[in-house]
Amino acid sequence: MKKFFTLMLIFTLAMTTFLVGCGADKEETKKPDQQATEKQLKVAMVTDVGGVNDQSFNQSAWEGLQRAEQELGIKASYKESKQDADYAPNMEQLLDEENDLIWGIGFKMGDTILAEAQKNPDQKYAIIDYAYDQTPENLVGVVFKAEQASFLVGYIAGKMTKTGKVGFVGGIEGVVIDGFDYGFQAGVKYANPNVTVLRQYAESFTDSAKGKAIANSMYQDGADIVFHAAGGVGDGVIEAAKEQGKFAIGVDRDQNNLAPDNVITSAMKRVDNGIYNIVKQLKEGNFPGGQTVVLGLAEGAVDIAPSSDKHVPKEILDEVNGLKEKIINGEIEVPYNKETFDKFEVK
Repeated sequence: MKKFFTLMLIFTLAMTTFLVGCGADKEETKKPDQQATEKQLKVAMVTDVGGVNDQSFNQSAWEGLQRAEQELGIKASYKESKQDADYAPNMEQLLDEENDLIWGIGFKMGDTILAEAQKNPDQKYAIIDYAYDQTPENLVGVVFKAEQASFLVGYIAGKMTKTGKVGFVGGIEGVVIDGFDYGFQAGVKYANPNVTVLRQYAESFTDSAKGKAIANSMYQDGADIVFHAAGGVGDGVIEAAKEQGKFAIGVDRDQNNLAPDNVITSAMKRVDNGIYNIVKQLKEGNFPGGQTVVLGLAEGAVDIAPSSDKHVPKEILDEVNGLKEKIINGEIEVPYNKETFDKFEVK
């Protein structure tokens, strides 16, 4: 019997050790599953030639991605383009780095990003300031009603000019800058149809010296307020305003910090919000591929700068708030190109 009980004791201890070992193994295999976290999304952008610190829409785009990194837990990065030829290689590098979403910042990348999206149907892409007739399912376009914010700053310029002349400096002519140009003209006309708008394009988004020369010429011709929609070219416009003691109107971001005494307002285009919202949708599993997302005043995506109250009289700002409501409810249809501007009537 002793021998029997001894054998039973050995057997019981062996089984206990075995079961404990199995339990430990089971616990070990469960642990990683319990600790498993959602895969971190990687989102990257390719800048236009203005670069990531252009004080304009590239910088705003990067601020949107940085916000997504902080609030949504994604991994954000960018590639800067020095020339148009850099767009495709930069996108291909970001593809090789296995980003979940690749952004192209600016309409000049429209053809390139479409080609990349068609070539890589399993990769998700997005582009700022471009709308396609037929958008692939792995690509989304984000465009802004820039004409609405431009109308508001045009109204401010038309109300505040002392000389009866204001100016507009554009970067490169095209659908996007048309919105700024004709929206601004319409706003000036709505404020005072007797005000003359001087207009000139720099045919560049980076040549600040040319922007300065154009603005100086406009100031010499009697303009006292000049609005730019020209990326880095606008740095020269603002510099000219500082040197001449005149006023400038910024674009895309609140640019008052570049010349606090001279930049009276800015036509803000919230590229940062557009970027953030699409990334948020991607994270939630609702990527709006195959679509063009259109954002304006109603969506809080365009507006005048918060710093406007530093230089713009309260009564004019109150009028601007009234105009916003009229634009949102459709009472004012802001023109966005020459054709719609020619039909625009002040009621």
